[in-house]
Amino acid sequence: MMQHFLEQSSLSHFLYSSSRSALLWLVVRLYIGYEWVTAGWEKIQNPAWVGDSAGAAITGFVNNALTKTAGAHPDVQGWYAAFLQNAVLPNPALWSNLVAFGEVLVGIAIIVGIFVGIATFFGAFMNLNFMLAGTVSINPIMFVLSVFLILAWRVAGYWGLDRFALPLFFRNVRMRNL
Repeated sequence: MMQHFLEQSSLSHFLYSSSRSALLWLVVRLYIGYEWVTAGWEKIQNPAWVGDSAGAAITGFVNNALTKTAGAHPDVQGWYAAFLQNAVLPNPALWSNLVAFGEVLVGIAIIVGIFVGIATFFGAFMNLNFMLAGTVSINPIMFVLSVFLILAWRVAGYWGLDRFALPLFFRNVRMRNL
């Protein structure tokens, strides 16, 4: 029998392929999901994010980010500042609602464990955007945990709806490909 060129270590097998690690990923999921839901819920309750003054908060956030573009090593890179100026600032209410509801939806999906890898990818993408806008806070921690959760997508939702949804999804995909 031919040996694989790159063998999976027992640690990586345990973390990313074994349902025995599911409890660890449940704890990570609950933490990340809670952070997303609470952050999004605060925004949904705030009229400067969602409601009569929707867009006011994100306009302030973006304008603050744009002040961090100067110097040899700016906190906000020029290409990202151009995105903020040309895509976000002209449509603050749209982006405000996308952020607020996106945070809540990502958090709920991660907590209940449905399509954990996909939901976590979108959460990590939001974290990346917050960091590119010069915001640190808890974002780097959530981003790193999200990367690990994405890598563990096959077992991360074992104690959640993925335990049932993924086998159905992949069975249907295989049946269509026959």
